[in-house]
Amino acid sequence: MEHEQKVQTIENSMKDPVCNMYVDKQEALQHDFEGKTYYFCSEKCQSKFSAAPHLYTSSNKEIQPPVGHEKASHSHHSAQPSENDQSLQNSVTIYVCPMHPEVRQDHPGNCPKCGMTLEPELPSLENEDHSELEDFQKRFWWTLPMTIVVVFLAMFGHQVNWFKMSTQSWIELVLTLPIVFWAGRPFFIRCWQSVVHRNPNMWTLIGLGTGAAFVYSVVATIAPQVFPDSFVSMGRVSVYFEATAAIITLTLLGQVLELKARSQTSASIKSLLGLAPKTARKINADGTEEDVELSSVHVGDVLRVRPGEKVPVDGVIVEGQSSIDESMLTGEPLPVNKKIGDQVIGATLNTSGSLIIRSEKVGSATMLSQIVQLVSQAQRSKAPMQRMADQVAGKFVMVVIGVSIATFIGWGIFGPDPSWVYGLINAVAVLIIACPCALGLATPMSIMVSTGNGATKGVLFRDAAAIENLRKVDTLIIDKTGTLTEGKPRFDRVIATEGVSSDDVLRLAASLDQGSEHPLAEAIVHAARERNIELTTPESFDSDSGIGVMGKVEGLTLALGNTALMQQLDVSVDVLVSQAEKLRSEGASVMYLAADGHLLGLLAVSDPIKSSTPEAIEILKKDGVMIVMATGDGMTTARAVGVKLGIDQVYGEVKPADKLDLVSKLQSEGRIVAMAGDGINDAPALAKADVGIAMGTGTDVAMNSAQVTLIKGDLRGIGTARALSEATVQNMKQNLMFAFLYNALGIPIAAGALYFFTGWLLSPMIAALAMSLSSASVIANALRLRLSA
Repeated sequence: MEHEQKVQTIENSMKDPVCNMYVDKQEALQHDFEGKTYYFCSEKCQSKFSAAPHLYTSSNKEIQPPVGHEKASHSHHSAQPSENDQSLQNSVTIYVCPMHPEVRQDHPGNCPKCGMTLEPELPSLENEDHSELEDFQKRFWWTLPMTIVVVFLAMFGHQVNWFKMSTQSWIELVLTLPIVFWAGRPFFIRCWQSVVHRNPNMWTLIGLGTGAAFVYSVVATIAPQVFPDSFVSMGRVSVYFEATAAIITLTLLGQVLELKARSQTSASIKSLLGLAPKTARKINADGTEEDVELSSVHVGDVLRVRPGEKVPVDGVIVEGQSSIDESMLTGEPLPVNKKIGDQVIGATLNTSGSLIIRSEKVGSATMLSQIVQLVSQAQRSKAPMQRMADQVAGKFVMVVIGVSIATFIGWGIFGPDPSWVYGLINAVAVLIIACPCALGLATPMSIMVSTGNGATKGVLFRDAAAIENLRKVDTLIIDKTGTLTEGKPRFDRVIATEGVSSDDVLRLAASLDQGSEHPLAEAIVHAARERNIELTTPESFDSDSGIGVMGKVEGLTLALGNTALMQQLDVSVDVLVSQAEKLRSEGASVMYLAADGHLLGLLAVSDPIKSSTPEAIEILKKDGVMIVMATGDGMTTARAVGVKLGIDQVYGEVKPADKLDLVSKLQSEGRIVAMAGDGINDAPALAKADVGIAMGTGTDVAMNSAQVTLIKGDLRGIGTARALSEATVQNMKQNLMFAFLYNALGIPIAAGALYFFTGWLLSPMIAALAMSLSSASVIANALRLRLSA
């Protein structure tokens, strides 16, 4: 699964011919030229291309996706990653922006939209890259003493009188040079990139603000004679090296705090990655045993798992029994008893007995790898709420620049002497305090923390939209088998028509069901094998109907399914109706078997209701959610289960298309619909619902069609997911409100709105500190979500 998603990621990435940045085709803007579609990161790049396409196509005749695409395409549909596939995944690392997930490329760099350093899409425990954090820390600590000296001289130099004031200006200049040209170099590079890419962002404001203050101060130091006497204060033309130095140093401090906090948002994924053992105990063909690296384990290998050890990979028990602690993946606190034939999940803990397992999924195909991939994908997705913030932030920067210019001119013309100096300092303060970093971080940080938190509780969100929408759900459609019930049905009985052997009915039904993934089919096949009935391989098999299966066995055209299938085939079931209804009233599922259009008998299978289901239904109903059950079982069985659980509406003998229509019908009534299911037949409805919820114990098709996956398959997880959804949305709203409020109050104060009432002006240094603290506070608020639900 991870392999296919990885390849899909590569295939979806195309290069913007204007800025040469890789973008996601699904989210990028498009423009057709000479029969070819080009993709763009922003409207500005798109407009530049459309104005003069030949300038950008002459050197971009073949727009290629990231390196490795050609190798990836041939194996896109393989069920298991080959060794070549594994090397491809190891060699291709996609880098994405934490704030703009549509920005993606195959090499490190900075985001052209916001200037943030791109991060690997998938985190790793090994060789974790802290280079940016270490670089900023080095720049901060090396220049901090120089900044302190510059600020001290600016504030108290005239009092200590160590130097002539004109000499002091030169000393401040010398101390500020390394701060600007070395410590602040990354900021000015990002500022320049924002101008080149026409994506104004926080670095535009910081670069303009510090650059303006520095250039003015340099000119005032080197050529003070060009300034009028009104600019002279305490024996020199006023300089503001301290503002430049302090802003850069405080911005470095803010970046250090932010990078440290951002690293904590992936802590949940790293904790999941750390669950996997490094080695496995392999049993060789000659009976000898050896410890091998986990990467050396292949599908079909036989492995020993001793008490106290972690299960190395997903597999099936072939010898022994034990209790497995699956809490690290499912959230279930109690160990689960496992015996021969039961599935085990990699990274879970074997608490007691010795087990021998046969590996079935290794590497990127294991449950743990799929969870890591899904969580990482969700963390990089963009919430609908973020789109509003992006639109505001993009235009906000230009408004701030306009306000800054107006502040400079207004103070210069109407302010007290030295008016233009006041104008410059207030304009710089406006630019610095209005940096929209907090606005940009408001929702991505909440999403990253929330998805990681959900993963540790057994709830996987596919994307940010699922988190935002789940709290709105007022109607939940639930499949019965494997969702309300355990999904491990037990064969009850077989009733044959006159002249037909019960064993023949079971043999033919089990032979046909060998090709089905449905839990009811597994129960029938298992019952036949327990009775040592020899099964025949079906000559053909079809399960597309959703109400049963059909095929050819031993030259007979068989049909096994519910009443709807029999009616569709014009097969009379009257002789067994009374027995079938009695079994259904007891909660059993009944299937009829027909051969060449004639009824042979019925088979009854009982599927116990999960012990957690009644509690889950009660929680959801208290939360105001209407519960609807839609199952392929007969109405009598469906009603029996519905009455027992207190379900609001019950639909029986429904086909996949009927479930899809039911979702559409409820949506047309204005309801926000979630669909929970675990089988292939649930996939269309899962995809159609406002929020699709898959049971982790179900099929891959169901999980791939859903926006939320409950790893354990426990419906109580929906309550957990809804609580986390509510907490996350509230957290995002808090962050956005704080970011907007901060700028709404900060900009007028920085512009000098309080001066005429209190005589107080906001120093650019204080503005820089406030800007850094605003980002840190947003991240800190997001980290509170680790305690939610």
